[in-house]
Amino acid sequence: MTPGICGGKPTDGHRIKVQDIEIWHERMGMSPDEIIYQHPSITLSDVYAALAYYHDHREEIRQQIEEGETFAKQLQGNKPSLIEKIL
Repeated sequence: MTPGICGGKPTDGHRIKVQDIEIWHERMGMSPDEIIYQHPSITLSDVYAALAYYHDHREEIRQQIEEGETFAKQLQGNKPSLIEKIL
């Protein structure tokens, strides 16, 4: 964690948050190889280090993810998404 970078949230050293890597891996089902393919500025060891950090700080990272989701919902308000408008 570095104050002033990514809001002080844990990163992999490349401005990619640990929570992003966790979401890509756990929720989206991306393998570590797929993650580095999509983000070539990071290495496989960066991905595994981020996942190890996540597992050591699971509750903290999950709380940050929930806070981000809550904030996004507050910003959206009662406005339907573009997909909902199209449908």
